Amino acid sequence: MSNEPNTPPPVTEDRTVAILSYLTLIGFIIALVLHSSKKTALGSYHLRQTLGLIITALALSVAGVVLMFIPILGWLAVMAAWLGLLVLVIMGLVAAASGQQKPVPVLGEYYQKWFGGAFT
Repeated sequence: MSNEPNTPPPVTEDRTVAILSYLTLIGFIIALVLHSSKKTALGSYHLRQTLGLIITALALSVAGVVLMFIPILGWLAVMAAWLGLLVLVIMGLVAAASGQQKPVPVLGEYYQKWFGGAFT
């Protein structure tokens, strides 16, 4: 039993929004639509995390175009950054599936601070 006695387990709809938000941009949009009809704390939390990851991916794309002009070292840096972002997405997905409001490492706390008013 991982839940504390006073903490009710998250409802299925709540986890559905959280999980869908990490599954591609279309999943994020579907999660937004579902969340708009029934707002939950877990859904809001993971939507903010995913929004941050999406913006990070866009910034990485722009930086990647510049770095790709640097042979080998630039390519390795871009591949490492994308692999790191994939790991963050998987960690966020695992937290969403388990019903936890756990930030992704490194940037997750910033995402919550920067997008704190979003999806409430």
